[in-house]
Amino acid sequence: MKKMNVTKKFVAAMLAGAMVFGLVACGGKTEASAPAADATGVVENAEETETETVEETATEGKTFKVGICNYVDDASLNQIVENIENQLKVLGDENGVTFEIAYDNCNADATVMNQIIANFQADQVDLMVGVATPVAMAMQAATEGTDVPVIFAAVSDPEGAGLVESNAAPGANITGTSDYLDTNAIMNLIFAQNPDAKKIGFLYDQGQDSSTTPIANAKAYLDEKGIEYVDRTGTTTDEVMLAADALIADGVDAIFTPTDNTIMTAELSIYEKLADAKIPHYTGADSFALNGAFLGYGVDYANLGVETANMIAEILVKGANPATTAVKTFDNGTATINTETCEAIGIVYDEIAATFAPMCTQVNPIQTAESFE
Repeated sequence: MKKMNVTKKFVAAMLAGAMVFGLVACGGKTEASAPAADATGVVENAEETETETVEETATEGKTFKVGICNYVDDASLNQIVENIENQLKVLGDENGVTFEIAYDNCNADATVMNQIIANFQADQVDLMVGVATPVAMAMQAATEGTDVPVIFAAVSDPEGAGLVESNAAPGANITGTSDYLDTNAIMNLIFAQNPDAKKIGFLYDQGQDSSTTPIANAKAYLDEKGIEYVDRTGTTTDEVMLAADALIADGVDAIFTPTDNTIMTAELSIYEKLADAKIPHYTGADSFALNGAFLGYGVDYANLGVETANMIAEILVKGANPATTAVKTFDNGTATINTETCEAIGIVYDEIAATFAPMCTQVNPIQTAESFE
């Protein structure tokens, strides 16, 4: 990261007089000496205000280049990017700085992804944002040994992917937000809706790191209950459609998909056949339900995008160190039910919402669309 030279401004502030310093350090009750809120809206301790004022003065009027690479065009990831961009505009206005955003989408193509990252490096961006695990890992490799900070968004298992030493203390130039999925909670919903379920289908892309741990956890859950399960996988929309057909032929009672971008991209192509077969599709994000799945359970991706932007501002404007900035995780308690699919399957929305309510932070209805309003 580019280091801010605040020495001259600090000395100037000191020479302005001990009285001014005393007012700031003691946190006097006058309007001029009141501590300011940081990018997350949290008011810092009064004794820290003088130092922060110096740092903010050093960055005021500055332009920060931020390179954002999205892994694939889907409702969840697009929602994250949109909220990052919107929140950075707000934070830029609040802090008197400009965030100049360069955005691109690699559409799950590793060659394109690496070229986008190389372009960011050539443009000397101040910070890179990798949306989804594959992009974050590529950025980590490209910036290893440098001081260019990387913020990831929607990485399900940062520690398991080797992106950070620990979520509490990342240890290098990379940190970010995680959409960790509570698999057991989704399994509990499946059996709350259908206590007599005998066979569960798993639909996912074996190449998606975000699927590895949740699928393993789901299998462990079902093994303990003595419930049969079957795997069907795909790496393209055509393969996912064939996998969905196979699960229908398998006679599964329900299907589980974690936060898998490949299946998310294909959801609009499979949800009707699953509904016609009366098979509820339980998934790891509300965007799946937006695209026709019976249920999405997990984080609020709009809020995840906002919090990702807050971390970007903390690092670029406030000088936070990625190595010691903890990964941000979220409460995975919101269930989103597609009311159209619910009706097609033959489930009464009000009844199932009441069943799920004690097991969720909230239950929200949604109707099928290609993207969020």
